[in-house]
Amino acid sequence: MERSLEGKEIILGVTGSIAAYKAVEILRELTRRGAAVTVVMTESAQRFVTPLTFETLSRRPVLTDLFTLEYDKQIGHVASAGRADLLLVAPATANTIAKCAHGLADDFLSNIYLSSTCPVLLAPAMDLEMYAHPAVQENLSRLKGRGVSVVEPEYGELASGLIGRGRLAELSAILQAVEDILHRQGDLSGETVLVTAGPTQEPLDPVRYLSNRSSGRMGFAIAEAARDRGAHVMLVSGPTFLPTPPGVTRMDVTTAEEMYHAVLDRLDDTTILIMAAAVADYRPSTQARQKIKKREAMTVELVRNPDILAEAGRRKGSRTLVGFAAETEELIQNAREKLEKKNLDLIVANDIRVGFGGETNRVTILDREGGVEELPELTKREAAHRILDRVVALRKPTP
Repeated sequence: MERSLEGKEIILGVTGSIAAYKAVEILRELTRRGAAVTVVMTESAQRFVTPLTFETLSRRPVLTDLFTLEYDKQIGHVASAGRADLLLVAPATANTIAKCAHGLADDFLSNIYLSSTCPVLLAPAMDLEMYAHPAVQENLSRLKGRGVSVVEPEYGELASGLIGRGRLAELSAILQAVEDILHRQGDLSGETVLVTAGPTQEPLDPVRYLSNRSSGRMGFAIAEAARDRGAHVMLVSGPTFLPTPPGVTRMDVTTAEEMYHAVLDRLDDTTILIMAAAVADYRPSTQARQKIKKREAMTVELVRNPDILAEAGRRKGSRTLVGFAAETEELIQNAREKLEKKNLDLIVANDIRVGFGGETNRVTILDREGGVEELPELTKREAAHRILDRVVALRKPTP
């Protein structure tokens, strides 16, 4: 559902991409929804679209020239970058992304980026080989690690005639990302959220272990979403290459037993526990001190790991507990049994054949009253907010 942007101050950065003409439609939609928008154009962007087009639609001067006596007057139209609600750069070229990642400031847009204290949203657009280049991906990862949001480009036909990923995201996706950022409410302010994420690894010998394919993305998305909604967030993560979300306190563990102690040691300080980690149910009964040599056959005896969620359920008190159920069959039935057995408030069920380790997820949320909410396939960030919407409703029920 479309949400109003009335009263929101947005800076729209437009850079030198063939997709610059699409920024005109982005501006049109932002203003139609009530936002006040100031456009900043790089010199290259002005070769694709004239500033007059943006001035006409925004009814504001377009910021283009850093070296002008009108600088103070121009920047006054946004009451300084520090007072904006959002800096949106769409399209964002590889050059601008690199400037942001490395702190360069040689034009109006890069200066505004460095002086901004508001959320930043980038919508990259470039040729597929350029987008896939390790330097570009490294720069994007660095920016994400600093809390910059990115609307990933689409797969499709590019200006070069090639087909691949690099096309500016659809208007609807960009607007949805803008809405998500600007409508974040502090509805978890005062709450302490403990999230578990990633797999655990159960050593067999010094070089081998039992584990699973969990990437940790869902748990990290929940941690970021809870942070954005005002919570103090603690993240207990199994082995993963994901960067720590800014503003989140992270504890790294390896085994299920380590995760068990990390969670229970912090349970007294927690008001909401969300167990998104894929915790191993079993571990080898013994761990060889030396690498096990190749054999014709080998039997490994397994023993049960401690059940973190069940123990948290026994100590529940006034906490809100959310579990995850990853299944390959009888999804709803198995999730319901787990919810009741472990004394949970909500359980998020997902078929591991969809979304396990990927960028998107399709989940079903079950509650204690028998409710079943089946969500469409969403990005894990979007799914995280939908899950937290349900948590907020439980913590602060409507009168």
